[in-house]
Amino acid sequence: MRALRYAVLAVALLLTLVVARAVVYPPLSGRVVDGANVLSAPTRAELTTKLADLEDKSSIQLVVATVASLDGQEIEPYANDLFRAWKLGEAKQNNGVLLLVAPKEHKVRIEVGYGLEGTLTDTISKLIIVNAIAPRFKTGDFNGGITRGVDDIITTLTTDQSEWAKKPDLRQQDDQAPGWLIALIAIFFIIIFIIVIRNGGGRGGPGGFLIGMASGLASGRSSGGGGFSDSGGFSGGGGSSGGGGASGGW
Repeated sequence: MRALRYAVLAVALLLTLVVARAVVYPPLSGRVVDGANVLSAPTRAELTTKLADLEDKSSIQLVVATVASLDGQEIEPYANDLFRAWKLGEAKQNNGVLLLVAPKEHKVRIEVGYGLEGTLTDTISKLIIVNAIAPRFKTGDFNGGITRGVDDIITTLTTDQSEWAKKPDLRQQDDQAPGWLIALIAIFFIIIFIIVIRNGGGRGGPGGFLIGMASGLASGRSSGGGGFSDSGGFSGGGGSSGGGGASGGW
């Protein structure tokens, strides 16, 4: 029991250090979060209507986000951490999608929830970026590129509903785990933290890496759908992503 207590204390200390170094992500203020201010008001309104209609008809929660900066991260870990922070899609279906654009770094990513990886595959996501989004971004047409990308994503997700994959959240764990397993997990976290620190923090930094894992564990125990919360604001439904999707540049 003493070893278990020490392990718990070590994890608590580690998480405290991680939180102190964590990147602050923008709040989920709506279906379109234009932090980089590259979309016109009519385009934001049109996209919001399309995304709300998609969620009403299919329960799929597709969110568009632009950011002023990736804070020194690569777009893959940033998008995955942001997806998890926002908990896009339903907890049981994991049917969320994030279209993330970072104009400053000239990067774009389609991040796909577990439950839609069989339909909006990595290959299809890459084709949408290469054929529909990136060419328009190259000419400075962010309104056209994002709108076309959203249209192609929606078409892919709604063309054949029979092929939608309903995958379980792989990060669910047994609450009755024995003490030795908890201690082993604590040691694992400490080793990973040391490795990441020695390598300069990695692409997403130790905060993004470990908080993303913690978010995945929490989302596996969440319930309820997305849409508007009891307080009247837009919110995710508890979904999670394992890094499916594709990235590109222009």
